[in-house]
Amino acid sequence: MGANKKAKGQQIKGKAKEAAGKATGNERLKAEGRAEQTKGQARETAEDFKDTVTGTARGFGDSRD
Repeated sequence: MGANKKAKGQQIKGKAKEAAGKATGNERLKAEGRAEQTKGQARETAEDFKDTVTGTARGFGDSRD
């Protein structure tokens, strides 16, 4: 779960950067913010996938009778 929190934090940080860039008219800061949000979303997706695969693998192990 720690990695998902990191991913959410990265997304929030990116939103803040993007908002600051919009407020100041700084295109570079806006772009950095969007990139950071995307990285956070990708990290979150990867962690969710990993959790799903791990859960599925455990399910196969438990179903042996």
